Amino acid sequence: MNITYYLYRLGGLIVPKIPPVAGYAICRFIGGILYQFNKQSRTNIQANLRRILGPQASEIKIKHCSRLTFNYILYNYFDLFRLPALDDKTVDQLVTVKGWENVEAALTAGQGIVMTSAHLGNIEVVLYAMLLRGLDITIPVERVTPPELFEYISALRSSKGLKLIPVDSSLIDLVRTLKHGGVAGLAGDRDITDSGHVANFFGHPAHLPDGHVRLALRTGAPLVVGFSRRNPNHTYQAYFLPPFYPPTTGTKEEQLAAGMKFVLDEMEKAIRQTPEQWAVTVSIWEDN
Repeated sequence: MNITYYLYRLGGLIVPKIPPVAGYAICRFIGGILYQFNKQSRTNIQANLRRILGPQASEIKIKHCSRLTFNYILYNYFDLFRLPALDDKTVDQLVTVKGWENVEAALTAGQGIVMTSAHLGNIEVVLYAMLLRGLDITIPVERVTPPELFEYISALRSSKGLKLIPVDSSLIDLVRTLKHGGVAGLAGDRDITDSGHVANFFGHPAHLPDGHVRLALRTGAPLVVGFSRRNPNHTYQAYFLPPFYPPTTGTKEEQLAAGMKFVLDEMEKAIRQTPEQWAVTVSIWEDN
């Protein structure tokens, strides 16, 4: 059995017993170690930050932000491990939601919602807060190895009612979710299946997924863009933009391009606000 699997199981056993203040302090300590020794991830994160912050950003700022990114990645793992132990009242106190009226407006169309976001802020606890508001959410997720580890991580993430499907499986479950008025959630910042296309992102060509826009075009469901942010006290903000309907005129390529531009423009705005919270450790730009 893979040692990583046992480390995850150990984390799932121990983390819920650690007070959050102590747990986040431990995350910062481990984050410092990983920053020093995980050279590949550090290099990728810093290269990504150079794209986000632009050529005017100093190397000192790049290094400072990249060091913080390791902290935020560990914070998110800490939250994942303690997710099954959280209760509804705690999550309601932790998460502030803005723009929920935009989600409700999108639901009135009766075609479900295609929702997209970035690996920004916190995902697990915010999704729990959305489930508490009555949403039925299905999300494609990346397979990890060994299979036992994938099953365990999926069990943690789905412990509060989230529905997960492997990203390389049939998307019929997403279509069914939409037909039943649910939410099909797809990430907009990592092309895991290498089935998207190259688009302009922070002024440079990047490999990005387009499945969220294609699904909205195929089904007629509104596209809702939302993001989360971790506050300094480890509470969370989530906000949702008004529903976007990709144009129905023009060629398929033009319709897709319009939807992608809308999503990427909003994603750039969100990531620029807290670039250190963008938990992407791989390079997505062609010229990085």
